[in-house]
Amino acid sequence: MEMLLDPVIMYAIPFFLLMMAIELYIGYKEHLSLYEAKDSAACIAMGLGSVVIGAGMKMLAFIAYSAVYQYRLFTFGWEWWVWLLIVFADDFTFYWHHRLSHEVRILWAAHVNHHSSERYNFAVALRQSWAELLYKYFWWLWLPLVGFHPLMILTMHSISLIYQFTLHTQIVNKLGFLEWFMNTPSHHRVHHGANVEYLDRNHAGIFILWDKLFGTFYPERKEVPVIYGITSNIHTFNPIKIATHEFASLWHDMKNAPTWKDSLLYALKPPGWSHNGPDRTARHLQSLLQNK
Repeated sequence: MEMLLDPVIMYAIPFFLLMMAIELYIGYKEHLSLYEAKDSAACIAMGLGSVVIGAGMKMLAFIAYSAVYQYRLFTFGWEWWVWLLIVFADDFTFYWHHRLSHEVRILWAAHVNHHSSERYNFAVALRQSWAELLYKYFWWLWLPLVGFHPLMILTMHSISLIYQFTLHTQIVNKLGFLEWFMNTPSHHRVHHGANVEYLDRNHAGIFILWDKLFGTFYPERKEVPVIYGITSNIHTFNPIKIATHEFASLWHDMKNAPTWKDSLLYALKPPGWSHNGPDRTARHLQSLLQNK
């Protein structure tokens, strides 16, 4: 059970701190305004909260995965090729979990806090959702059924999280041929953009191939500098408000909907949908932009 405390992430903490220190130094030398003290403190607070909540939820996930694993279709070992398989299986699952977290408003309410900083730096990578941890492991239940060991699945979660930490920076430019198939800082900057053309793009964790395959890829363009944050910024550093603000907005819309159907649609439709308009969903705004 000690592994459920996530020693992979614990061992990575010095790496996280070192990367933030390097980024701070480069920002200072290059006169870049990358960090803001209150914003970074809020990000770290969200990260600490996710560690506490995640410890309990990871234990429950281990129990659930172990139960499903008893009915596995195949029995995989711990060979290198099994790790190769799970890298792709995990990332494929992450892509769909992440994409739907942007396209279904009740899921977006849990995920939005990761996007609500108007900064973009390694500290923002720590700005993890609290509510998302209550259900996200459900998406990976098919992996133990196929035959991947529960500890391997949970370890892969941590490896993916560490990789994604490295994407949250402005100091790394495009990475040549790696841009074709890997998720990179450039691709992930687009994902964090509030610009209309950048909304709901590049959902990948490790491999950008999924976005290219399923039509959600968009490259970073020099002529369109990324505007970080969300379409309606919240202007608060209070971790409680950061974690709950969209749930409050969603509840307001559901409560004031004229019918039960509309109330349900507010939860299930994409962010920006309204029963009486205007349509502010990402796809609609992007279609208007293309037609200009």
